[in-house]
Amino acid sequence: MLDRLLDLALARRGAVVAAAVILVVAGAWSFRQLKLEAYPDISDPGVVVITPYPGFAAEEVEQQVTVPIERALNNTPNVIARRSRTIFGLSVVELTFADGTDDYFARQLVLERLRDANIPDGVTPTLGPLSPGIGEMYRYTLRGAGYDAMRLREIQDWVLTPRLLQVPGVADVVTFGGQVRQYQIEIDPRALDKYRVTWASSRCRSAAPASSDRSRISSRSCSTPPRACRSSSATSAGSGSVPFPRPASSR
Repeated sequence: MLDRLLDLALARRGAVVAAAVILVVAGAWSFRQLKLEAYPDISDPGVVVITPYPGFAAEEVEQQVTVPIERALNNTPNVIARRSRTIFGLSVVELTFADGTDDYFARQLVLERLRDANIPDGVTPTLGPLSPGIGEMYRYTLRGAGYDAMRLREIQDWVLTPRLLQVPGVADVVTFGGQVRQYQIEIDPRALDKYRVTWASSRCRSAAPASSDRSRISSRSCSTPPRACRSSSATSAGSGSVPFPRPASSR
């Protein structure tokens, strides 16, 4: 058998050389198209639905948010697994699709069915970033001499995160830790009653400029309240990053 193969190769040298060149070119092209990953992604396509419901216990979030969303997503095609998590003020529903399902097609299906979810007014479900379970690429900690936790969080949210999101291939930047500056508006009921203004009407009038003494009341609900009704406080930002529990880091 080997003698015949050698005789055939020697008899048809041109065809053998051409076949060898074709194999070398095909191998080089395949090597350039090959995706080299340290940790290959073997997970199925998935969609994560994140719904914040602040101020409510886990039982109430489960009944009013998680269960209606699960019912609305029950008949989603190509879904092979469902899983949900509910904690204080937050609902997370995870859907796993069959292998080969297009990621954008799966997200479109979920968005279409979320419209039929019977959830409370003001509650808005959002989809998690388009990234696999092993898509975390980099963790870092932000430090600075003379900067407190609130200032570092502002730099992270308003300087670093927008720039990182401009890098090609970055799906999302998740921040955990630090302190978020908040503005709390305190309404004086006696002043509202004096000018016969309700809380709803004061919110509507706050956008319009006023020249009389009534502007002092309407300005309490504007975006830049006066010193008399403005107070800033720092709260932990961990609640916004519960679905991605990564301590003091960003992805």
